[in-house]
Amino acid sequence: MLEHGGRLGEAARRYGIPRADWLDLSTGINPRGYPAPPLPPEAWLRLPEDDDGLEEAAAAYYGSAELLPVAGSQPAIQALPALVPGERVTLFEPTYAEHRHAWRGRALRTCRDAADIEAALDATDVLLLVNPNNPTGVRFAPEKLLAWHARLAARGGWLVVDEAFMDATPDGSVAREAGRHGLVVLRSLGKFFGLAGARVGFVLAPAALRRGLAEQLGPWTVSGPARHVARAALLDTAWQADMRERLAAEGARLAALLRAAGLGEPAGPALFQWVAHPAAAEIRDRLARAGILVRLFARPASLRFGLPPDEAGWRRLEAALAALPACHTSRPCSSTAT
Repeated sequence: MLEHGGRLGEAARRYGIPRADWLDLSTGINPRGYPAPPLPPEAWLRLPEDDDGLEEAAAAYYGSAELLPVAGSQPAIQALPALVPGERVTLFEPTYAEHRHAWRGRALRTCRDAADIEAALDATDVLLLVNPNNPTGVRFAPEKLLAWHARLAARGGWLVVDEAFMDATPDGSVAREAGRHGLVVLRSLGKFFGLAGARVGFVLAPAALRRGLAEQLGPWTVSGPARHVARAALLDTAWQADMRERLAAEGARLAALLRAAGLGEPAGPALFQWVAHPAAAEIRDRLARAGILVRLFARPASLRFGLPPDEAGWRRLEAALAALPACHTSRPCSSTAT
């Protein structure tokens, strides 16, 4: 099993700080997620049914009815290699590690920027991108993605786009183009909607691939209660509009805070900010000793910061960053720093 953010219990045991005393910024999940409505009793008593309006709500939200509900995007990530043909797979790195893990055994090639992708495309059967990328925040314009898709599809290739962090900026999505041969788009309600525990996602893809995926995953992949909450969230356009405005402001606030702390130039979508730093491991450890959990990446050495849930959390993060030794920031280094 690969390491992910949100391992709060492990951090609590390691640092001897009670779980309730932590500020968890390690996941990139909206800390003010969608307020789940009350559940009707039948959501618990009956098996999930696919005529409850969830697919229609998702089609209106994503701009395409070419979709399949799944229990979060993770089962689809693991199942796709068995359904998408092609030996030569190109991935952008660094990125969400589960993708590389799922495609192990294929001929994998990694790219660092759009120029690398252009150079690799004609020798690629499957191009897999996370957009916006997790953790670096790199974005690929829809026009560029569709041009790459056209080149791939012309010779039977595939473009797989994981849009887990796209909801705050929906104009960057290619989900509305779903149904084109050779295009797969993964979406999740775990990040923007803050419904990670509900385990709801969607695969937008051609009908034949969706049928194969449904057969592989089996019936009732999304629970009745999760379907009920997901439908309400997808239909609540007023909440979505308000949350996009809030997250844009808070993402900019987080970037400014990290920049002012001397950690370099942050990058990322609204829900998180990423900074590359040679002392990333030491900084993560110092923040953890203050009860603040952030996500550490080894290659390159870097940190991902999610959004604090309230003003107390913002003040706590600001104070902890200010207490970092000068040698870990762009501030002048002092020999007396500890």
